[in-house]
Amino acid sequence: MFKATLSDVDLLRNSIPVIAEIIDEANFVADKNGISMLAPDRTMVSVVDFRLLSSAFDEFKAEEKVSLGLNLANLTSVLKRLKSGDKLTLSYDGKKLIVRVTGRSTRTFEIPLIDVKLEKPPIEQLAFNAKVHIDSSILEEGIADAEIISDSVFFEADPKTFSASAKGDISSARLEMKKGDEGLIDLQAAEHVRSQYPLDYLRKMVKASRLCPQAVLEFGKDYPMRLDFRLIDKLQMTFILAPRVSEE
Repeated sequence: MFKATLSDVDLLRNSIPVIAEIIDEANFVADKNGISMLAPDRTMVSVVDFRLLSSAFDEFKAEEKVSLGLNLANLTSVLKRLKSGDKLTLSYDGKKLIVRVTGRSTRTFEIPLIDVKLEKPPIEQLAFNAKVHIDSSILEEGIADAEIISDSVFFEADPKTFSASAKGDISSARLEMKKGDEGLIDLQAAEHVRSQYPLDYLRKMVKASRLCPQAVLEFGKDYPMRLDFRLIDKLQMTFILAPRVSEE
């Protein structure tokens, strides 16, 4: 049996649509720890690791592990019908995910389950050379600036400085922060590290900043990056993105 009630509906309403821009279908697992999902996109360029902890729910009951194969577009369509102040109850009847929305009225949606066969990527094996803890809004601004110049962004870090830059044929954009600057919470890099990443994915990923005021960015030289958004005791959304090998 699985049944969970959530009053803070923004945790799902603002997270699943972000994931749906990258992943079209995935297996969600409900167990005693909460609801989780780990899936690559179809191109294998990115991975999304999502966890909504049981402590985020008003009530949470999962007597055994339940796997729910879902189309993200279908789930997003339902979640967009939620309003602040609504209460959401999720349950599983053995065939469908049942979504009950309680507010000024009670509305019930039934979402069919699908068979999703995706291998879980071994993201726990990744090790990074640079770690940047930054205000989410600053990172989002840097990505938006880079996007008007190019289709990719360079992240750079050394022991004292972090930057995000883009370069076009005649234009360029650069965000730079130094240790001690307001909004740069922490910076860890033993040496200079630089890597390039596609902006079409990053633009979608940084939309998670509406959920979390801070983000942790980790990367290496011509190496995958990890972008992590967390709300303590509530939610964790992690994105892994493959690098674009720089020709510079």
